[in-house]
Amino acid sequence: MAGQGGVHNFSWDGIVPHECQPNPDNILRLRVNTKWEIAREPLNYAVDCLQNCGIGPGMAFANAILKQDPNFGVIGLVPCSKSGTGIHAWIPGNLPYEQLINRAKISLRDGGTIRGLLWYHGESDSKYKYSARDYKSKFIKFIRHLRADLNSPLLPVLVVVLHYPKKPFVGKFVNVVRQAQMDIDLPNVIKVDANGLPVGSDGLHLTTQGQVQLGNMMAQAFLNTKFQYVKSNSNKIYHI
Repeated sequence: MAGQGGVHNFSWDGIVPHECQPNPDNILRLRVNTKWEIAREPLNYAVDCLQNCGIGPGMAFANAILKQDPNFGVIGLVPCSKSGTGIHAWIPGNLPYEQLINRAKISLRDGGTIRGLLWYHGESDSKYKYSARDYKSKFIKFIRHLRADLNSPLLPVLVVVLHYPKKPFVGKFVNVVRQAQMDIDLPNVIKVDANGLPVGSDGLHLTTQGQVQLGNMMAQAFLNTKFQYVKSNSNKIYHI
């Protein structure tokens, strides 16, 4: 989810497609200092990366939600990604997990409702047999811990199923991780398959076009799914 669209030689080209443009009235971002601001690309700047942070699916997702449902409300995006982490890192007590929980809880202090988690992960685990083999069980534990710690037992989770990488990236066990993601059988876990989306020269990360397509696909999956969910009527800010 960090976003590498438009990143070449560890530097972002600064090109923002119209699908990812800011929406000052309706799309906010929780900064690294936990203050709300107008969301803009690169969405994960300073939270996960600096100069090599580019376009991800988050802004395209939010804009697509509002395009199809103009009355959806204000969307608060809360970036929490940590590039290069395996699934073993996302457990209570470890920094990536604790940062996610902390930022999610902080996002609620001004009111709002957490409407879902967008999860695009698994490339690092596809390199090694043991981590690929354990992906399903560890991811299920992650979701259960997450829902318990956020007091949201049916929190919607949109999982991006990995695409097949190309050279020079070598992920010998991507099939194992893909199957693990496909096999997750928990309520309110929705899969979005990234296979076939355009990949950059590193063979791993999606291009800007690919990130936009993925964001649109995730938005459509979110809107098409009848989640088991109880809304809060206290406000109109929805944190995704």
